[in-house]
Amino acid sequence: MIRIGNGYDVHKLVEGRKLVLGGIEIPHVKGVLGHSDGDVLIHAIMDAILGALALGDIGKHFPDTDMKYEGIDSKILLKKVYEIMTDKGYKIGNLDSIIVAQKPKLKDYIDSMRKTIAEILHMEVENVSVKATTEEKLGFTGEEQGIKSYCVVLLNKI
Repeated sequence: MIRIGNGYDVHKLVEGRKLVLGGIEIPHVKGVLGHSDGDVLIHAIMDAILGALALGDIGKHFPDTDMKYEGIDSKILLKKVYEIMTDKGYKIGNLDSIIVAQKPKLKDYIDSMRKTIAEILHMEVENVSVKATTEEKLGFTGEEQGIKSYCVVLLNKI
């Protein structure tokens, strides 16, 4: 049996915060505003996995009203979602994701993101796709007010 999940996350960009994407800190003048570290890529991946399992979203499992998640490294949360997934008897076949940001340029960080995600999810890096694009200076991402990410995952029954 296979299951498909779709994930999405968005955060506002602000000064004075770190920019973390795919578990990697990216040098930039702005970072993400969020209850956790605000890693939109990892959040989209988690939502895709939880969605494929019909278990709600990350807000249900890790609410921003719970102070134990304040400032938490999203890689820790992804590990918890991985455990939920394996407890349900599934593994990831592949995942495909997109980060939408006008700046900074992310091409030099993509391989590190893929490797980090693959390690956490116990999968081959060749099955982890991370792409980055801009919206050609249109909308809130194009105006550098925010950053967003999309992810699709394919789960296979173990």
